[in-house]
Amino acid sequence: MKSKILLLITFFTLIACKREQKKLPSESVSISNLVQYDEKKDALHLKSGNFTYDLKKNQIPFKKIILLNASMAGYISELGAENLIIGVSSPEYIYSEKIQNLLKEGKIQNVGSEQKYDVEKIISLKPDAIFTNYIASFDNTYQLLKNNGIQVIFLDEYMEQKPLEKTAYIKLFGKLFAKDKEAETKYSEIEKNYNELKQLALKAQSKPVVLANEMYGDVWYLPGGKTFVANFISDANAEYILKNNIEEKALTMSFEEVFAKSNGVQYWVNAGNHASKKEILSLNPFYGKLNVFNKGKIYGVMGKERQKANDFFESGIVRADLVLKDYIKIFHPELLPDYQLTYMKELQ
Repeated sequence: MKSKILLLITFFTLIACKREQKKLPSESVSISNLVQYDEKKDALHLKSGNFTYDLKKNQIPFKKIILLNASMAGYISELGAENLIIGVSSPEYIYSEKIQNLLKEGKIQNVGSEQKYDVEKIISLKPDAIFTNYIASFDNTYQLLKNNGIQVIFLDEYMEQKPLEKTAYIKLFGKLFAKDKEAETKYSEIEKNYNELKQLALKAQSKPVVLANEMYGDVWYLPGGKTFVANFISDANAEYILKNNIEEKALTMSFEEVFAKSNGVQYWVNAGNHASKKEILSLNPFYGKLNVFNKGKIYGVMGKERQKANDFFESGIVRADLVLKDYIKIFHPELLPDYQLTYMKELQ
């Protein structure tokens, strides 16, 4: 009798456990302050900036996508999901050799540029989803695509200021393409590498002062102290000239303002993708007055270029570890004696 009672208790306990499992809260993943998603029983709820999406389970995984930004190609390539792409805009700015080959084979179509998208071609391709940065002036185009049953997803990864949060977008792409495991593995690998490199940088005996970016016309767009570039410089154990600034956006300064802050600068990074010091001097003769121009070292982001395409703005968006490794090699070459720069290159 006792054994029967125990069996009944065990049976009802198992049933209760199964019911409890069904009542567990949905999986919630926070990529950053901008992007989060919740996986529910019948849909994936995605919040990206000011936009929200409820993607039904029969909508995903996406099998045919269009990219309207070259930077997003980096995530797709890292997941080995190039075969999902059926269209891209401005293909000349895409570095990926595999995507370029698929374009040549006609498996990926050119759907225009940010000057003018070929809306008719996009609609005829019948994509499951389009991924793009949000550009307000294209609101009418976005609405037209939506009216034709096309899912338009806005992802503004360029607004992320923490390197690993920008990398973490790969988790979202993994979820949308049923490549969760691959995405988690890739992210964990990059995160581990990044944190180990950050610890390595702390072993440096010096902490050089660093200037970043360049002038456009009469304005120097200097990254704020909490921006993507500033975080990389800090994690590489160097001292950014605006380290005490709290802005997450670029500050506009005149040459005179930058000059006043640049006396102790030893390195100038992200100085465009120019071929030489002579070239940047021809663009702006004022650069010749900077101490770092004459006595320091200048690095641009032209280590992986192919015509108009630059892999720094593609795979470099995802591979935060390799970008950090470049900065450490620049500021503390003794810590990585055998490493060759990936994305950066010194101007001679």
